[in-house]
Amino acid sequence: MPPNPDRDELLHLLSISGTLSGICIGGVTLFHTVQTESRAATLVDDLLAVCALGFLVCTYLNVWALRTRLRRYAHVLIRIIDLLFLASLTGLVLAGFLMVYTVL
Repeated sequence: MPPNPDRDELLHLLSISGTLSGICIGGVTLFHTVQTESRAATLVDDLLAVCALGFLVCTYLNVWALRTRLRRYAHVLIRIIDLLFLASLTGLVLAGFLMVYTVL
């Protein structure tokens, strides 16, 4: 059976999404531990929480797409996963810039 590039992409995104959701949750925990009262820190905290949720949903949909046997359904899920992953990753980058801003 020839390798399925969609399956390979989903397997890579599965591990990356799980890891990035853990990083986001760790960032939220860090900001709660430090308890800075600045507006930027609160924004970073909220943004990291939303990103963590996005990565967790991405992970869930990823497993669902890997388990489905319907090709058409899998392609729709792959598009949703890609968009959700990109949106969450963009939010994580923005949160990173804001974190650096709060430190400086």
